Amino acid sequence: MSTIHQFVAGFSHGDAISNEAIVMRDIFRKWGYESGIFSEAKRILPELRPISADVSAFKAVCKPEDVVLLHLSIGSPVNDVFAELPCRKAILYHNITPPEFFLGVQEQIANNLRKGREQAARLAGSAEVVMADSGFNGRELEQFGYHNVKVLPLVLDIRKLRDKANRKTLRKYRDGLVNIVFVGRCVPNKRIEDCLSAFYYFQKFVEPSSRFIHVGSYAGTEQYHALLFTYLRELQLENVDLLGAVRQDELNAVYQAADVFLCMSEHEGFCIPVIEAMVNKVPVLAYDCAAVPETLDGAGILFSEKRFDLIAEMIGQLVRDQSFRRNVIAGQDARISRYEQRDLEGELREHLAPLL
Repeated sequence: MSTIHQFVAGFSHGDAISNEAIVMRDIFRKWGYESGIFSEAKRILPELRPISADVSAFKAVCKPEDVVLLHLSIGSPVNDVFAELPCRKAILYHNITPPEFFLGVQEQIANNLRKGREQAARLAGSAEVVMADSGFNGRELEQFGYHNVKVLPLVLDIRKLRDKANRKTLRKYRDGLVNIVFVGRCVPNKRIEDCLSAFYYFQKFVEPSSRFIHVGSYAGTEQYHALLFTYLRELQLENVDLLGAVRQDELNAVYQAADVFLCMSEHEGFCIPVIEAMVNKVPVLAYDCAAVPETLDGAGILFSEKRFDLIAEMIGQLVRDQSFRRNVIAGQDARISRYEQRDLEGELREHLAPLL
């Protein structure tokens, strides 16, 4: 049987790349290929080891006719193993955050990111098929020396977002407060401190009965997480919940209870949470930067200047002006409809055709 295997830097629950790898594995198997997911053993969650394998053992069994797809996202020994494989290769680039965002906050992560960008440059020309999950990421690959880069938006399982929500979480957050939400890893490039600054103006001058909720893992970025707590105490903010990682049903509940999704991130290769927010009919207010405008595709509201007072006023408009809110949500619904109507499985097969 022919094979299409995938390499990922890490394999865990709730991680966008891990989720996409599972979706793609199921697609490849449906096409009739044997398909596995490989990563560093220490980067695989114990409960996921039955559906994945240690990448270090793969080279010994790799055959020239095998196809391996690398999800390129950070510095990792997996990238070096991929470079040495004697088989047919494809790369899907998810972006590697510039290390400058982490300098002085998480130096080890900055080093891994720097290594990843060096590895990405070295891998130019090593794969027959090269894809990126946004035009923004594709242009970055071209700067690294890649050619003929195809764009394949993230292949998501949107059904999970429409599954049942956790009732306890819903009851907690449907208490009459206005909920401003951001979802994404707790990392410096997300600029969660800027969300807190905008929320300060909103709570102090627009709507005192309000809450800010952040959902996202801070594993490995505990120092940045602690700095956020220091900042919110300095601002004397009330009703701020930094939840960390949560289960899917809890995330669904947060989205269902949200009044506005606020994104201040300054570096995104795609930004899945804005898709998630739109699926849940939450108005999106986002900083016009990196791949965010491309992912919104004309929906939501973008701002190009971080005037926290004006952002707070716009949040108020989205909450209070129901006609305005309905118009924003209608535009987002149209964007989600365009996304769901795309035959991403067909596009994936077309891009991989030279290898199949």
